[in-house]
Amino acid sequence: MQPLLIQEQYKSRIKEIEINPLNYTFSEVSPVLSEDTLELHYEKLAKGYAKRYNKGEGDKDFNYAGVFLHNLLFAQYREVRDNNVPNGPIKSFIEKNYKTYSAFKQQFEEEALKIQGSGWIYLATDGKIKTIKNHEVRKDILLLVDFWEHAWILDYGSDKKEYLKQQWKIIDWNLISTLWGKSL
Repeated sequence: MQPLLIQEQYKSRIKEIEINPLNYTFSEVSPVLSEDTLELHYEKLAKGYAKRYNKGEGDKDFNYAGVFLHNLLFAQYREVRDNNVPNGPIKSFIEKNYKTYSAFKQQFEEEALKIQGSGWIYLATDGKIKTIKNHEVRKDILLLVDFWEHAWILDYGSDKKEYLKQQWKIIDWNLISTLWGKSL
């Protein structure tokens, strides 16, 4: 399911939710994300939010937002590319707001490293870099990075900066560009 459709789905609460199937195999995003990390992150944690929401267990808002965020996150990944850079309208949008893609990445990484504990960081439709503490549904997300410990600890230990640097290799910029175009 495409992220724009995912966001539409969450405009009003639905009775049952699910984590969408991946558009890639675990091995296609390795070594940026290992199969062990995806097994934990996608199969157990993300699907667990949906399961608990559907059963009415735990904090319903937390589980609902967890499904929303993870569906956006996993949809934006693609196979690993070492020279993976934005193109098309999203490239122009980034350059308008940050002058260069390198400057954008640097600011994004700096803001992410300010997160104390767990959270999310994202590029918003207004061009700003924003964070989410815990889980929260937001309607302005273009590019999202999970900064909870489970997203990076197995592959990067305590090196959160390297985790962020590697994320750029698996972002599907065509999808992000499409999202940006539809947000206008």
